[in-house]
Amino acid sequence: MAYFPAFLKLDDVEILIVGGGYIATEKVEKLLDFTNKLTIIAPELSGQMKHYINEHHLSYHDRVYKRGDINAFGIVIIAVDDIALQAEIYEESRSLRCFCNAVDSVDYCDFIFPSYVKKENLTVAVSTSGTSPAFAKHFRRYLEGLIPDGVSTFLNEMKALRTTMPKGKERMEFLDKKAKSYIESWKD
Repeated sequence: MAYFPAFLKLDDVEILIVGGGYIATEKVEKLLDFTNKLTIIAPELSGQMKHYINEHHLSYHDRVYKRGDINAFGIVIIAVDDIALQAEIYEESRSLRCFCNAVDSVDYCDFIFPSYVKKENLTVAVSTSGTSPAFAKHFRRYLEGLIPDGVSTFLNEMKALRTTMPKGKERMEFLDKKAKSYIESWKD
């Protein structure tokens, strides 16, 4: 079954990362683009993970995971090589309605991380539903090269227009035409 693409508002969602190595650090780096409500549980940390914890004031517990740790979390990321622990945490997450991602173990994932590019308000995500993360990464880089540097200025202008123009068909058609014209100008 394919994954449903969705952009989640993480303002009030507490996220637990189990693991402190390279892959866990990658996940924290991506999540920091959207939230800093992150807690890390790991007996060992990469140097970069220590940096993120200190720089972003993330919560950290210097120990191994124990049953019940996910009780207060809406999302858990399992970034450890221990498949039995991944299965245990995933099963625990089922009873708590906590979304779970076990790195490189799609059987224990409710969601996967897409490859994405973020330029202020524009976020473009690419996924192959886990079939080829390498393709998603390179396709994302290709798309990133197509996005002009001024896109943030244009999006801020569109946001201002949306808030000042009255809702309705006229506004919708005007904004649609403006967006289409802007994107077509990239061909020049």
